[in-house]
Amino acid sequence: MTTTLRPAEPLQQTPDGGRSRTYDVCVNSRRVGSVRLSTDPAFGTASGVIQELRVDEPDRRRGRGTVAALASEEVLRGWGCAEVQISVPADAAAALRMARALGYTERSRNMVRELPDGPPALPEGVEVRPMTGAEFDAWSEQAKEGFAQSWIERGVPEEQARAKAEDSHRRHLPQGLDTPGVAIHVAVRDGRSVGVLWTGRIELEPGEWTAFVYEVEVAEGQRGRGYGRALMLLAERVALASGETRLGLHVFAGNTPAIRLYESLGYRTTYVNSAKALL
Repeated sequence: MTTTLRPAEPLQQTPDGGRSRTYDVCVNSRRVGSVRLSTDPAFGTASGVIQELRVDEPDRRRGRGTVAALASEEVLRGWGCAEVQISVPADAAAALRMARALGYTERSRNMVRELPDGPPALPEGVEVRPMTGAEFDAWSEQAKEGFAQSWIERGVPEEQARAKAEDSHRRHLPQGLDTPGVAIHVAVRDGRSVGVLWTGRIELEPGEWTAFVYEVEVAEGQRGRGYGRALMLLAERVALASGETRLGLHVFAGNTPAIRLYESLGYRTTYVNSAKALL
């Protein structure tokens, strides 16, 4: 039996060259599932995304998903994509195994935590204050550079990594410190800055918004002293003060100290984000 993709809608195109399209997954012309393919507006048209790959229950465990993923890669190659990305729910064990078998490598993961009823106490001796306008410009450039470097270290071409960093700040900080729903705090110890916390809100699922940690950064030379934990507790306080009940974050693969910290605070992985080159 032959598994193929059949277009379920016209090809959608944007002025900058982006593409997207939904396909039916078919076995001998019989629809057994669906998948949505697109280019990534943040990374650019050279990066493709496989989204919402689903096979109907009666046709699962027969290799349909694997063949559909390979067929999706062929479509993305035809669009000129040099890599493909996928995000798999952390509890989808079969999908995670399939991704590994197809050569996908984890780049990052999304995590979320249910917030406590009351705000946690901050460690003694650590003061926090809002970032000033005078500090913002320098911090913004450093943050974009650090974010881009994190992607570069995980195999993303420099041009795409820098485009991703610019896109992130453009979308999530359109008005700088005056962006609604955004808070950027500085942690201070003995009068000296030891870290920065950037929080806001994000749409994790369509129509499902939650508080989000966009960046937590401890100054070089100050790491391993509990400031990261203090900043994450501050993030909980900020979220609770805004009436939120959950707090999410994104962490890069290989950042083991950060992942251990988040897990110790009660965060659980919701999505595993992986990629592979399209040769």
